[in-house]
Amino acid sequence: MMPALPDLNNDRVRGILLDIEGTTTPIDFVYKVLFPFAREKAQDYLTRNWTSTEVQLDLSNLADEQAADLRQGLDPPALGGASVADQIESTVAYLHWLMDRDRKSTPLKSIQGKIWQNGYDSGELRSEVFEDVPPALERWRRQGKLVSIYSSGSVLAQQLLFAHTMAGDLTKYLFRYFDTTIGMKIESASYRRIADALRLAPAEIIFVSDVTAELDAARAAGLQTVLAVRPGNRPVSPSEDYPAITTFELTSDL
Repeated sequence: MMPALPDLNNDRVRGILLDIEGTTTPIDFVYKVLFPFAREKAQDYLTRNWTSTEVQLDLSNLADEQAADLRQGLDPPALGGASVADQIESTVAYLHWLMDRDRKSTPLKSIQGKIWQNGYDSGELRSEVFEDVPPALERWRRQGKLVSIYSSGSVLAQQLLFAHTMAGDLTKYLFRYFDTTIGMKIESASYRRIADALRLAPAEIIFVSDVTAELDAARAAGLQTVLAVRPGNRPVSPSEDYPAITTFELTSDL
């Protein structure tokens, strides 16, 4: 028997933690718009920003990750080169290699976020959320719930996405943003750190995601958990482990 949905009207539920891809935002927008945009613009972005302090920090972290890949025998593209142009070209090749593997790489996500910022600023990008998301965020804020985001995308990328939706700027409804700098999404310790950061007990937080491995980790940390079943999401086998929702709209419990 599938568990009942957590009751948001219960005073013990004080925080809502949301995944992005497949939960608030269509997967197609991420894979068919955002990722291709970052892939196409990576070389131009690095060429124009190669010497910036922020990019150099990302590159240093990227080199550490590439070295770890080498030690594991994963045969990543080599980094470096005699000229800056060669170094940029090799960096782009490694970034593409990581993208091809959908690696939840912190330096990759940081660089992608900066590229997307240029796209949003220029008007080339407008983000998408499901239609039920804006009224739900407004409702939860009105109820006094602390609504936060946890995504493998960088905090910058998260803020940009919710600031530039076709429904307007939704960041006014959001309390905190968390990315992989707090830990990977399939590690229970990450969710305990998030609860600590929110100054809430884990049981006071509901985490909503379309990925059961993430829900497993959150539940192990003591959070309440809900499976998001959205159009375009990867098929999920029926499970008695998690209550499922298809929309935030007209759902009194969530």
